[in-house]
Amino acid sequence: MHVVTASEMYAIDRYTIQQIGMSEESLMENAGQAVAAVLLERIQPAQRVAVLAGTGNNGGDGFVVARVLKSYGYTTDLWLIPPKEKVKGAAKKALEIYENSGYEVKNYIGNEKEFIEQLRHYDVIIDALLGIGINGALRSPYKEIIEKVNEAKELVVYAIDVPSGIPADGGAVETAIQADVTITIQYPKLSAYTFPTADYYGELIVVDIGIPPLSLEKNAEFRQLWSEAAVVRTLPVRKRSSHKGTYGKGLVIGGSRNMTGAVIMTAKAALRSGAGLLTMAVPDDVYPVAATHIPEVMYHPCSSLNGCFAGEIDLITLDVDAIAAGPGMGRTKGAKSVVQKVLCQDVPVVLDADALYFWNDYVSIIRDRTKATILTPHPGEMARMLGVSIDDVERDRFGIAKQFAMNYGVYLVLKGPYTIVTTPDGKQYVNTSGNPALAKGGSGDVLTGIILAFIMQHDNVQEAICNAVFVHGKAADALVEKEHSPMDVLATDVIEAIPQTLFSLYKKGASYQKQK
Repeated sequence: MHVVTASEMYAIDRYTIQQIGMSEESLMENAGQAVAAVLLERIQPAQRVAVLAGTGNNGGDGFVVARVLKSYGYTTDLWLIPPKEKVKGAAKKALEIYENSGYEVKNYIGNEKEFIEQLRHYDVIIDALLGIGINGALRSPYKEIIEKVNEAKELVVYAIDVPSGIPADGGAVETAIQADVTITIQYPKLSAYTFPTADYYGELIVVDIGIPPLSLEKNAEFRQLWSEAAVVRTLPVRKRSSHKGTYGKGLVIGGSRNMTGAVIMTAKAALRSGAGLLTMAVPDDVYPVAATHIPEVMYHPCSSLNGCFAGEIDLITLDVDAIAAGPGMGRTKGAKSVVQKVLCQDVPVVLDADALYFWNDYVSIIRDRTKATILTPHPGEMARMLGVSIDDVERDRFGIAKQFAMNYGVYLVLKGPYTIVTTPDGKQYVNTSGNPALAKGGSGDVLTGIILAFIMQHDNVQEAICNAVFVHGKAADALVEKEHSPMDVLATDVIEAIPQTLFSLYKKGASYQKQK
């Protein structure tokens, strides 16, 4: 499943019509029929339905939907919001077919009071007002209509493609349909995976309308949802002949007097996620505390200063396949020196938390690295690294992540709801697991440990990172589904949920391998 911008979707439609030869009318009919098929499964025949349609293709989809619902005997009113003469192209043809089928159109213009009166008698609203064409502030009467629909809390609202009023590529929202369900045409749009726009979607359903994959390949950048099916397909399978060295010798570097727990959680998560051998490098001041928590790891105490890394770390004597640095290590000159030494090692490196603080001091080293460098910033860290505001990052998560990853040749894990994994060549993968239970200190430390373990077990770095992000979110989902609320989950709970999450995924993977 791919994610597209509004301009890409328009280009895909044009290519499908002009180069492949499918007519605009047939695409609109396919879209309306696909949306109607979903609605027929969800709307009860006794419910009263109103389809609110604008002038463009979104309105045209609404005309087809209204016709199909009426043909199945549903009590459905089609409200045309603009004057009829403004309906053009394929939408005009769809409206003619609707009327030629013997169905009535209710005109909003001149009947505004009747519309407001009727609104409270409907059970279901189908939003086909604006679609992805919104640009700037809403004009009258759309603003007033959307506000009235949102005020009617008893209504069930289905939006076609995107909720009317939100920018398809994400951004600020003034007034928009608050949908219970959004039925998206062919490909989800960026706004479904950025905030605040994603909050307006409700449940997201994607329907296929028969656009050939070639149209996507020719007209859209690579953005793909990373789902459970992708994880099941790409999780590594352990061989009976394997041993602990087969699954990687990892090194976790972190911890300080005030943040001992962070590095401990990273190490525990790495072990729970399959790391074969693990060493923890911590300041010698906190070594006695750390050593009591995880008996399964080896320890590498380092010289300390005021409870933090003094700056020296002997990496030559350590035989490691990958390194994760940052959790709880503090923002000191000693920490910066340690990270710089880590980046000079010829192994994959994961940088998180405090290891990202001195980003500008690492840039020249980063650019010269040949092994994978994985950065895992949250929006605040990303903003500091770029010298912009958090709002700037959130307004353009996809664009900023892509530019950054390609500029520095890194794998960027931009954390948050719908975490985006971007590869050095600009491909982007949107995570589909997780919930607000992860909005708590320590969650990022756990993710770092899972990533470290996975990059040592997968042959493909991108698959390893995407799978780690998914497992992290899925573990939180499992907790909330069974015995926890989104409020009470701890980072350590997520670690303890990793085994059951992996068990479930591997069980599905075994079934996949048999079918394959």
